[in-house]
Amino acid sequence: MESIDSKGIVNLSRRQFMQGGAALTLGILLGRALPAQAAAAAAPAAEPAAYVRIGADNSVTIIAQHLEMGQGTYTGLATLLADEMDAAWSQVRMEGAPADAARYGNRKMGGMQGTGGSTAMANSWETMRRAGAAARAMLVAAAAKQWDVPRGTITVREGVVLHDPSGRRANFGELAAAAARESVPERLFLKNPHEFTLIGKPLARIDNRDKVTGAARYTQDVKLPGMLVALVQHAPRFGAKVASFDDKAARRVKGVVEVVQIPSGVAVLAGDFWSARRGRDALRVKWDESAAFALSSRDIYARYRELAKQPGTVARQDGDADAALAGAAKKLQVGYEFPFLAHAAMEPLNCVIRLDSGGCEAWNGEQLQSVDQAALAELFGLPPERVKINMLYAGGSFGRRANPASDYVLECGHIVKALAGGALGGRPVKLVWTREDDMRAGYYRPAYVHALEAGLDAQGKIVAWKHRIVGQGILASSPFKARVQDGIDPTVVKGAYNLPYGFGTQRVDVHMPELPVPVLWWRSVASSHNAYAVETFLDQIAAAAGRDPADLRLELLAGRERHLAVLRLVLEKADWTKPLAQGAPGDKRGRGLALHESFDSVVAQVAEVSIKADGSFTVDRVVCAVDCGLAINPDVVRAQMEGGIGYGLSAALSGAITFNKGRVDQSNFDNYTVLRMPQMPKVDVHIVPSAAAPTGVGEPGLPPIAPAVANALAQAGAKRITSLPIKLA
Repeated sequence: MESIDSKGIVNLSRRQFMQGGAALTLGILLGRALPAQAAAAAAPAAEPAAYVRIGADNSVTIIAQHLEMGQGTYTGLATLLADEMDAAWSQVRMEGAPADAARYGNRKMGGMQGTGGSTAMANSWETMRRAGAAARAMLVAAAAKQWDVPRGTITVREGVVLHDPSGRRANFGELAAAAARESVPERLFLKNPHEFTLIGKPLARIDNRDKVTGAARYTQDVKLPGMLVALVQHAPRFGAKVASFDDKAARRVKGVVEVVQIPSGVAVLAGDFWSARRGRDALRVKWDESAAFALSSRDIYARYRELAKQPGTVARQDGDADAALAGAAKKLQVGYEFPFLAHAAMEPLNCVIRLDSGGCEAWNGEQLQSVDQAALAELFGLPPERVKINMLYAGGSFGRRANPASDYVLECGHIVKALAGGALGGRPVKLVWTREDDMRAGYYRPAYVHALEAGLDAQGKIVAWKHRIVGQGILASSPFKARVQDGIDPTVVKGAYNLPYGFGTQRVDVHMPELPVPVLWWRSVASSHNAYAVETFLDQIAAAAGRDPADLRLELLAGRERHLAVLRLVLEKADWTKPLAQGAPGDKRGRGLALHESFDSVVAQVAEVSIKADGSFTVDRVVCAVDCGLAINPDVVRAQMEGGIGYGLSAALSGAITFNKGRVDQSNFDNYTVLRMPQMPKVDVHIVPSAAAPTGVGEPGLPPIAPAVANALAQAGAKRITSLPIKLA
């Protein structure tokens, strides 16, 4: 029977089934195409199954439609399918899916194939479970025929198909060939949560062994016969173009074989990285900077501050905030400034492309298969199906590899195209960006200026809330600009125009000035700055009203049970109502709170800080509570909260890309410093129990940390921090 738990969540037992859309989401399973997918599944017989492939050695290879870039995607996807299949965790292997949106499209991203927005588990929650359930059913059907027994008398446990009455048993590998001849069932029986054996358990990450032993394959590991390595000399200012170049000295460098001009600069090709690097160092390029970006950071902020004084395009309006503010007993206002930020992933950008008579083949940590496949197909004049993309591991991304402009992928493609027809035509090319390229050649989290106002009545209740945001729209300057509706780019206002707090009246508006600085989503996107503005301003309001910051939020969240549960949990685990423990002699200690919803998850954090006598400070402890639906792997959820906190702290304490007359000041980790190990605080993560479908975890851990730290510093006696990175002096 269908059951509904106390939270109103429908539970489906193994005796129930899901049908209708199942046949459309399974794709090819165990080497056979579903009838409804026959046309889309047409492919060479050797092509791997869409979601699972069983080997004669009893291995279960799960095909991952989403990129593993450190966030635990492979482990989550494997867990979902293996649990419904009743496979043993030890027999599971992972393989990246090819570019094929018909089978691997992300419903949370409009059907295109890609990984982003913390959607991997939410998108795959049903798809992978159905695939596992179907595989299990086909194995059972094959065993039932071989043993001439009813299917209902067969069980499956840890990769073994069993018929207990007769004592017969077979592993998956022994049944795989026969199972592949079975029809995919129209009715799929999914487990009830209490039947899960892997989902919800702290399984060891499936990619651990490969990464520890060095077996994990990244783009830098790709070596193909005849492959050349390319580095590109990019313009020192955005918008500049090559006027001329002298490559004589570059060509004299041992190992350099070619120098070619491409749209983004001049590429030097060699047989190895260091030869290409030395060749690029010897290259002399004259740039046409007549249309180049030449502003400094102070110019940008000055322009943004002026815009912040003027009404913008309205993103949300509840009531008449201006009238309510005019009649308020107390008024508060504050402005915030947030810098450009680099993604600074551990693995800089790279890509390998080979072009031959069969088509184009690419290898990289691929995050937007549909976009990059289409871009390469257009560049080479090929149908998309002749562009094969091999998805490898990525050493981080934080949004950088999910570029709708396909910048570095196309850059590699342009180099390959420039060689075509010449003596080097047909040779594969590995494009490598150095750390300096990564810092200076774009793309960045946009800079923003915020202006907030609030009005309080005589009892200290918020009766008016106004929030203005000034900064570049990411979608507005991308191929996805059609998604900007009524002048509102969600990549600017999310986390500001969809607040859970119950204000009396509110108005959120936005200015989106155009700059030639290339910008892109950065971990948690708009929430990376909006959470800071909202949560620190709330603390300022609480202080003005003589309220405890937690009590104010509890009041404003009335009726929001999910948010209240997260907030109450973090307050309990952080001992909010108890005095903060004393630090070292002379230290001033403080505790700060922040809560934010992003990517359908709710996260609250309490930070503890110590201000030293010399004016420096440390972040000592962070308590984090999260509701992300059902935690597929609690250890991965905790790791992602910890990672988001560390990444967010890195930006809050020292992150900033600045410009001097159009040139980027930063170049490497010596002047774009990231969090050092001794700076990482103790982190305690607590997960709200839930049976709801999974929501995001890769990004939601970041937004609350900077405001929690800033609020803690203010509680310890420091000034209110209105610009990042944090500086107390």
